[in-house]
Amino acid sequence: MATTAPTKPAEKTEVIQRNSIAEWALTILILLFGTSTIAQPFVIPTSSMHNTLYTGDHLIVDKLAYSPKGSLSQFLLPYQDVQRGDIIVFRHPTLITVDYVKRVIGVPGDRVKLVNKQVFINGKALNEPYAIHIDNFSNYRDNFPVGEPDYAQDPAMAARAAAMLRDNVVNGELVVPPGSYFAMGDNRDLSLDSRYWGLVPRDNITGKPLIVFWSYDAPTDDLKDYNLHHLVDLALHFFTKTRWNRTLKLIHGYPLG
Repeated sequence: MATTAPTKPAEKTEVIQRNSIAEWALTILILLFGTSTIAQPFVIPTSSMHNTLYTGDHLIVDKLAYSPKGSLSQFLLPYQDVQRGDIIVFRHPTLITVDYVKRVIGVPGDRVKLVNKQVFINGKALNEPYAIHIDNFSNYRDNFPVGEPDYAQDPAMAARAAAMLRDNVVNGELVVPPGSYFAMGDNRDLSLDSRYWGLVPRDNITGKPLIVFWSYDAPTDDLKDYNLHHLVDLALHFFTKTRWNRTLKLIHGYPLG
């Protein structure tokens, strides 16, 4: 959690302004010079990341953020490793052609568990101001990894979850193995995430969301497939259903421990 300094408020403000300028400079560079190699558009089709990302948010994804560092590029671009609290875009482990977006909760070596919806990492309760809960209690979902998954799903996803529970649970906690990450949606009760289909392999992580360039209030079916209904809806309601207050909104992770 951030702390506030009791002195030199002007100096602190200056640092924040510099950081903001740097973020916008990087954003503009990616928007101007981005290609499918370094940046790509992405749309949020479901509510699993509410209220951080809305259904209908159209994003620019930074595909260089987690790339291997080169001898020269490491001095020019802000490469970094995947951190707890990062929002990531990744190829789903079983639906390999489908991109998902979730928040990293556990990194290699972490011990993860939920107790009555509260997430614990290495025995410490997390402060998660971004997380929301809108449903009643469910034993497996909210006391993970206790019990058996209570959601009927694709057999391949169920098999990965079963393997995770069999191979990586120690003393009632999930121990994240090397090269893998435990990811969850911010809309905790309505998120199909690592609890149900297993860990995210490092090689599947393709980038991190950078900015919302457009947000449009549309149903999931329209966002997954730009059908005739969606085209008509855009023609009739573009100005009234566009969420103008989310235009050019920067997307940030939240440091966890």
